[in-house]
Amino acid sequence: MKGHTFWSDLKNYKVLLLMLLPAVAFFLLFAYIPMAGIVIAFKKYDYAGGIFGSAWNGLDNFRFFFESGDAWRVTRNTALYNIAFIAVNNILQIFAAIMLFEVGGKWFRKLTQSALFLPYFISWVVVGAIAYNLLNYDIGTVNAMLRGLGLEPVDIYNTPAYWPYILVLVAAWKSLGYGTVMYLAAITGIDTEMYEAAEIDGANIFQRIMKVTIPNLMPTVIILVLLAVGNIFRGDFGMFYNMIGNNGLLFSATDVIDTFVFRSLITSNDIGMSAAAGVFQSVLGFATIMTVNYAVRKYDKDRALF
Repeated sequence: MKGHTFWSDLKNYKVLLLMLLPAVAFFLLFAYIPMAGIVIAFKKYDYAGGIFGSAWNGLDNFRFFFESGDAWRVTRNTALYNIAFIAVNNILQIFAAIMLFEVGGKWFRKLTQSALFLPYFISWVVVGAIAYNLLNYDIGTVNAMLRGLGLEPVDIYNTPAYWPYILVLVAAWKSLGYGTVMYLAAITGIDTEMYEAAEIDGANIFQRIMKVTIPNLMPTVIILVLLAVGNIFRGDFGMFYNMIGNNGLLFSATDVIDTFVFRSLITSNDIGMSAAAGVFQSVLGFATIMTVNYAVRKYDKDRALF
C-alpha cells in the first residue's frame, strides 16, 4: 500500500508500541546485551583484564569441562530429570484440570484450585527445609514413624537411589497448581456446543473427555511441551541446590549442569570453565528446541511454535 512505511506504522500504533516497550527493554537488558559475555568461555579470564581484556585461550575451557569426567554425568542427569518433569507434570496437570472442570460445586472447585496453587508460592528454601525435617535420618518425621512401627529407619540423605523419585515427586507437587490453571483455562475455552452435541449423541463423561476435551487440549499441550523442551538442558537450580545442597554422596544421581557450574565457580573460581559449561548448556537447549519444533512442523505446521 502506498505511503505504508515504518514511520507511519510507528505513528498509527504508538500506544501499542509503548505498551510493548517495557517487555522489549527487559529482554534487551537481561537477555540480549549480556550475551556479549559469552566470550568469557573462550578466554583465560583474569580480573585485571576483565571480560574483553583477558587473553584468548581457544577451546581450552571446553576441553577442561569435558576431560573432567563430569560433563556426561551432569548432562545426562539434567536431560533425564527434565524429561521426567515434563511427562509427569503435564499428565498430572491435565488430569487435575479435567477433574476440576467436571466436578460439581463452585466453592469446592475454588477451594481445591487454591489448595493446589498454594505450593507454587512456597520458596524452594522452605521446601528444602520441609524435606529435611521429613527425611532426616535422626529427627525426620518419616524415620520417626518407621521407628514407631518397629521398622528400620532409612538413610535417605546418604542413598542416591531414592532421590530421582523424591525430586520428581516434589517438582510435581510444587508445579501442579500453576499448570492446572493453564489447562483449566484452555478447557473452559472449548465450545460448550461440542459437549452438548456429545451428550445428545449419548456420550458419557469419559467419552466426552476422550473425544472432546483431550483433542481440544492438544494444541495447548504441544505449545507448553515445546516451551518446556527448550529448557530441557537447564536444571532448576533453586530446587536442586536447596534439596541437595553440597551433599557429595548424592551428586551421582542429582548433580545437574546448573549446580555443577555454580559449584565449579565457587570452589575453583574458574570463570572461564563455568562459562564454557553454560555455553554448552545453551547450545544443547537451542538444538533441542529447533529439532522438536521441526518435527512438529513436519507433523502439523499449525501446531509448531514457529
